[in-house]
Amino acid sequence: MAHVSPSTSSSSFFYSYTYDVFLSFRGKDTRKGFTGSLYNALRQRGIHTFIDDEGLRVGEEIAPSLLNVIDDSRIAIVVFSKDYASSSFCLKELVKILECADSKGRLVLPVFYDVDPSDVRYQNGSYGVALAKHEKRHNVEEWRKVLSKAANLSGWHFKQGPDSEYEYVFINKIVEEVSNNLKRVPLHIADYPVGLQPRVQEVTKLLRIGVDDDKVKMVGIHGIGGIGKTTIACALYNSIADRFEASCFLSNVREKASKNGLVSLQESLLLELVGEDVKLGGVNHGIPIIKRRLNQKKVLLVLDDVDNLQQLRAIAGGTDWFGSGSRVVITTRDKHLLRSHIDVKVKSYGIKELNKVEALELLSWNAFKGNKVDPSYADLLNRAIRYANGLPLALTIIGSNLLGKSLDEWESALQNYEQRPNRSIQEMLTVSYEGLEDIQKEIFLDIACFFVGEKLEYVNNMLMHGRSFNPEYGIGVLIQKSLLMDKYGHAAMHDLVTEMGREIVRKESEVEPGNRSRLWFYEDIIHVLEEDMGSEKTEIMIIDLPEDEEVYWTGEEFKKMKNLKILKVTNAKFSTGPKHLPNTLRVLDWEGYPSPCLPPDFRPRKLSMMNLPNSSLKLDNPLKNFRSLSHMNFEGCETLVQLPDISGVPNLTELCLDDCKNLVEVHDSIGFLHKLRKLSVKGCTSLSTFPHSINLTSLETLSLWGCSSLRNFPEILGKMEFLEGVDLGSSAIEALPHSIQNLVGLRWLDLISCNWLSQLPSSIFLLPKLESLEAEYCKGCQILINYEGQENMGSIVSSKVKDLHFRSCNVSDEFLPIYFTCFPNIEMLHLGANNFTTLPSCIKDCRFLTSVCLDNCKQLQHITALPPNIKTLSARNCISLTSHSTSMLLSQEQIFQIGLTNTRREPHCLSGFERNSQKSRFVLFSEAWTRNLGNLRSSSMCSSMASHHSIPMKATASKC
Repeated sequence: MAHVSPSTSSSSFFYSYTYDVFLSFRGKDTRKGFTGSLYNALRQRGIHTFIDDEGLRVGEEIAPSLLNVIDDSRIAIVVFSKDYASSSFCLKELVKILECADSKGRLVLPVFYDVDPSDVRYQNGSYGVALAKHEKRHNVEEWRKVLSKAANLSGWHFKQGPDSEYEYVFINKIVEEVSNNLKRVPLHIADYPVGLQPRVQEVTKLLRIGVDDDKVKMVGIHGIGGIGKTTIACALYNSIADRFEASCFLSNVREKASKNGLVSLQESLLLELVGEDVKLGGVNHGIPIIKRRLNQKKVLLVLDDVDNLQQLRAIAGGTDWFGSGSRVVITTRDKHLLRSHIDVKVKSYGIKELNKVEALELLSWNAFKGNKVDPSYADLLNRAIRYANGLPLALTIIGSNLLGKSLDEWESALQNYEQRPNRSIQEMLTVSYEGLEDIQKEIFLDIACFFVGEKLEYVNNMLMHGRSFNPEYGIGVLIQKSLLMDKYGHAAMHDLVTEMGREIVRKESEVEPGNRSRLWFYEDIIHVLEEDMGSEKTEIMIIDLPEDEEVYWTGEEFKKMKNLKILKVTNAKFSTGPKHLPNTLRVLDWEGYPSPCLPPDFRPRKLSMMNLPNSSLKLDNPLKNFRSLSHMNFEGCETLVQLPDISGVPNLTELCLDDCKNLVEVHDSIGFLHKLRKLSVKGCTSLSTFPHSINLTSLETLSLWGCSSLRNFPEILGKMEFLEGVDLGSSAIEALPHSIQNLVGLRWLDLISCNWLSQLPSSIFLLPKLESLEAEYCKGCQILINYEGQENMGSIVSSKVKDLHFRSCNVSDEFLPIYFTCFPNIEMLHLGANNFTTLPSCIKDCRFLTSVCLDNCKQLQHITALPPNIKTLSARNCISLTSHSTSMLLSQEQIFQIGLTNTRREPHCLSGFERNSQKSRFVLFSEAWTRNLGNLRSSSMCSSMASHHSIPMKATASKC
C-alpha cells in the first residue's frame, strides 16, 4: 500500500523517533469516539502514540513543542472528519505533517471518517464551507493544496450506515497496517557513518521518487570493494522503504547465487515481496511467476553485490516486471555489468573516495573513539589518510588496529604500511592480520574460509568442539579490530577481508591444495580426494559440492590427512563410503553418511561432535573409544533399528534420535549417562523399548513426542534437579510412574494427544516447580487423578501449576471439583470441548485464576460461580448455557473480555452490563443478540452502551 511519495530524505535512515504514531484529528468530532478508540487500540498493541490534550494549543497557533512532536513521530495518521477543515489549527498541523513527509520521509496515513474523500480532495461539502469562512482571515491556498495532496494518498474510508462493518474491525485494520510498517527493522549501516548523507541524497535524486512515479526506475551503485556500496544501499533502503507497498533487500547476491543458485534468490524475492513461500522448478519457471506477482505492485528492490548478468536477468530482468513507481537499486563492483543489462536502462552512480576531511573524521573516530586527538598525532594521521586513499574500509581497519597505541607504535605500523606503497589493498589488510595473536589468526582464517554468514553461536560451537581453545575471546578481538562484524548475530566480513584470509591459506601451497591447512573450494577438494593428494597439513575440510558433482575415490584417501580436526560434509555424493577416517577428528559432521557402519579402525579419542543425520548407519555394535564425545546426532537415520550400548560415551551431553522411523530399541545404558543434558527421540514411531529406569542427573530436556509405539515411561531412580521440560505428546504412554515426583526441577509437562494415558499419579502434584500441565486431546479415556484417601489431599493441593490445559479430555461433572482442589494456584485454565454440565462453585476458591476457556463445551448449562480475580472468560459455542448463567457473566464488571457466541438463549437482563467508564471491555455477542439489541437502541441502557462502544455497531471500511 503506497501512502506518500516524498522527494528526498537526508536523515531518516539513522533518525531516532520519539513516537511511533502522531494522531491529527478534530477533537470535537472524534476525540471521545473513533479517535479515542483508535488511540486505545494502538496503545494496546504496544505502539507508542501521541494524542494531544489541547494543552499544547495557544490560540490558533501551534506551539513549538507540538511541532517537535510531529517531527519526532515516524507515522502520522490524519483523521478527516466532517468538521476537520473548520479548525485552522488542524489545517496548520496538516501542513507540518506533509512538510515532514516531503523532507524527512515520514509516512502519512489518511482516514476518511464518515466523509467522502472527494470532498477533502476538491474541498466540497463541509470542507468547501469551512475554507470559504477561512478566506476572510487567512490565505487558504496552501491549505487547499495540502488537503488535495493528503486526499490523494492511499488510506481508509469509513462510512456509517446499515451495511457498514463494525467500527472495531475497521480500527483493527488500521492498527494492523501500522504494526506491519513498524515491524520493518532498519538495516545496520555503520557504527560511525561519515560522508554518507550527501551520497545517499545523490542516489535518491537519480531514483526520482515522487517525480516519475508512473515509471519503473533502476539505479546502479558501483565501485571497488570497501568503498561503501553496501553501506549506502542500506542507508538508502532505510530512508525510502516506507514509501512502497513492499520492499526487499537481497544481500550478498554473488555469494548466494554461487552457493545456492539463482532459484533460491527468486524464492527469497517472492517470500519478501509477496509473502509466498514458493518452491520453483527452475530459473525459467521463476521468471513468469515473479512478473505475474509483481507487475501490479509498487516495490523497492535492492540487489547487493551483483557480479553476473544472469543474476539480474533472473531477478530483475525488465521494467515490465514491476508495478508503476517501483525502484530497483543494484550494487556491483563491475560498472560494465550495468551497461550490459540491455533490457533495461540503468542509471549508474560511481562512489567517490572520502575526501580528506571525511577521511580524517572516520580515522580519528576509529583510532580514538571520540576522545580529543593529541596534536602530536597530526602528521601520523595525515600519513595514514594518504595511504588509505579515501577507502572507508581501510580507514576503519587502520584506525581500529591503532586504537590505544602510542606514537612509536603508530610510527612502526605506518612504516609497515608504507613499505608496500604499490601493493594492493588486500596486502595492506594483511598487516592487520599479522598483528593478531596466533590463536586469533587461526580463528580469523577459519571464519574467512568457512563460516562467513553463519550464526556466531554456530561458529563458536564448531570451533569450540573442533579446536583445542575457546574461540569466544578471539572472536571479540576480531570484531574490535573490524576484521569481523556481528551482523544480527551472524558472522560478517567485508569481501576484501574474506579474500585476504583465503589468499593467506592459498599461499601456503599455491600449486597443490592438498598441502593447505584448510580446504573449502569444491574443485580443490575433488582434486585432493580423487588424486589422493591429501597431507597431514590439512586441519579442516568442509565439503559442499554442486548437485551434478560426484567424488570417485577408493575411500582410503583420508589416511594421509593425519591432522584433520574438522570434517563437515553437507552436499556430496561419493562412489563409495569411507574405509578410513582420521583418528585426529574432533568434529565429524556428515549429512547422509553413506556407510552402514564407521570404519573398524576409527578410534577418535578426541572426537567431540558426531553429527550424522539422514545417514545409512545401523550401529549393530556398542560404541567404544568415544570418551570425549559430547554431541551425537542421528536424526532421520531410517536404517537405525537399535541404539546399542553407549556406556563407552560417558561424556555425552546431547543426543538426538529424532525421526528415526525404524528405531525399535534404545539400550538401557542411556539411562545412566550422568552428563547428558538433552535427549530427543521425537517422531520415532517404531520405538517400543526404552530404558526401564533412568538416573540422568544433568538432564535438562526430554522429548518422546510422536513415539506412537512406546507404552512405558521409565522409573526415575533419583532426584533430577535440572530437567525443566518433558514432552510426551502423541505418544502411547499408558501411565506415569509414582517416581515422577523425583523430577524436582520440572516446570512443564506436555501430554497432548496421549490417548492411552488414563490417569495421573498423585505424586505429580508434589513437583515443587511444575507450572504448566497440558493434557489436551487425551480422548482415549478421561484423565483421572489417582490419590488414595483424604489424608493425602493436604500434599496434593500444594501443586504450583499455573497453566492447566485439559481440552477435549472427556472431563465430566464428577471430576471437576477434584481438579479445582488439586490445582488451587492455576492462573490460566482451558477446559474446552468437554462433557461437564456445571462449572461448580468451588472454582471461586481458585483466587489466582484470571483466564478461563470453556469453548465448545456443548453440554455446559450452569456457571454457578466465578473466581474472584477473573479477567477473561470465553464460552463460545456453549449452546446449552442458560440465560441465567449468561446474564450472570455479563454482570461481572471485573471481566475484561467475555466471549459468548452461538449460544441458543439471550440473557433476560443486560442492565448489569453497563460499562464502567474506568474499564475497557471487549464483548462478543451472537448475531441474534445483536439484532435484538438493535431494536432497543432507543432505551437509555442501550444508548449508554452504544455511546461507550460496548456493543460493536456495524460500519463499512474500504480502501480509497
